[in-house]
Amino acid sequence: MYQKTKITSFHNLWIILLFIFFITGLFGTIVAAVSFGAKDITFHSVWTAIFSYDSSLTEQQIIFELRLPRVIGAAIVGAAFAVAGALMQGVTRNPLADAGILGINAGAMFIVTLCFAFFPSITYSLLMINSFIGAALSTLLIFIMGASVPGGLTPMRLTVSGAVIAALLHSLSAGIAIYYDLSQDLAFWYAGGVAGVKWEHLKVLVPVILITISLAISMGRSISLISIGEETAINLGIKVNRIKLFSIIAAVILAGVSVSTVGSIGFVGLVIPHIARKLVGSDYRLIIPMSALLGAILLMLADLGARTVNPPRELAIGIIVAAVGVPFFLYTARKVGRDI
Repeated sequence: MYQKTKITSFHNLWIILLFIFFITGLFGTIVAAVSFGAKDITFHSVWTAIFSYDSSLTEQQIIFELRLPRVIGAAIVGAAFAVAGALMQGVTRNPLADAGILGINAGAMFIVTLCFAFFPSITYSLLMINSFIGAALSTLLIFIMGASVPGGLTPMRLTVSGAVIAALLHSLSAGIAIYYDLSQDLAFWYAGGVAGVKWEHLKVLVPVILITISLAISMGRSISLISIGEETAINLGIKVNRIKLFSIIAAVILAGVSVSTVGSIGFVGLVIPHIARKLVGSDYRLIIPMSALLGAILLMLADLGARTVNPPRELAIGIIVAAVGVPFFLYTARKVGRDI
C-alpha cells in the first residue's frame, strides 16, 4: 500500500511538473514568436508595446497590430485543432482521427468557398457560423457513409470515408473557385495561415474556443472510459451516446471556427493527441488540456518558421505542419494496419 501511494504521488508530481514546463514553454514561445520575424524586435520593445502601447511608434504598431494578433491566433487555433483531434480519437477509438483527415476541415472549407462566391461581403461572425455548418454536414455525411456498409463503422472505414468526402469537397471547392475566379482570394485558406488574423477576429474566436475546450475537459472522465470500451463505460453509468454526440459537436465547433479564420490546416489534431498521451497517460482529463498546450506551441512555432525561413516572404503554415504530420500519419497508419 505504501509503495502504491508512493508511485501515485510521484506520478502526480510528474504531471504537475509537465504542465508547469509546457505552460512556461507556451509563454516563452509567444515572446519568441512576437519578437522574431522579418524584423527582429527586442523583448523590451515587446513588453512596452503590450503594456504601454504608443500608436505613434512604428515598431510598436508592428507588434500590437500585426504580430500579437497572429501569434495569439496561432496559439488558440492550434489548441482548437489539437483538442478536436483528441476528442475524435477518444470517442471513435480511432488513432487516425483528425479534423483534416476525416474531412471535417474540407466541409468547413467548402462552405467558406460558397460564401466567397455568393456573399463576398459576409461578416466574420456569419462566416464562422457557416463554416461550422459545413463542418457539421461533412461530419454527418462521413458517419453515414462509414456506417452504411456491412460490419458497421470501424476506425479504418471512418478514415477511408473521411478521405473520400474530403477529396470530393476539395474538388468542388476548387471548381467553384476557378469558375468564380476566387483562386487568389482563397489561396490563403487553402494553404493555411494566420497572417490575416486581427483583433476583431480574436474577440469572437477566443471565447468560443476557450468555452468549448473547457466543456471538453469536463467530459474527460467519460471520454476516457469510452476510449477503454463502450461496455465498460455503460456499466459504470456513462451515457455513451450522449457523450459521443457532445464530443463530436465540440470537435466540429473547434474545427469549423478555426478553418473560418486560418484555413484548412491538417495533422495538428493527429500528431498532438498522440504526444500528449505519451506524456500524461490515457486519462482524457489530462490529455485534452495537454493537447491544447502542445497544439498552441506547435502552431506558433510553425508560424514562426514560416516567417523566418525566407524573409520577407512567408511559407504557408500548412506546409510546415504537413512536414511533421505526413510522416507521423504514415507511421500511425502502418501501425494500425498491423493491429487490424
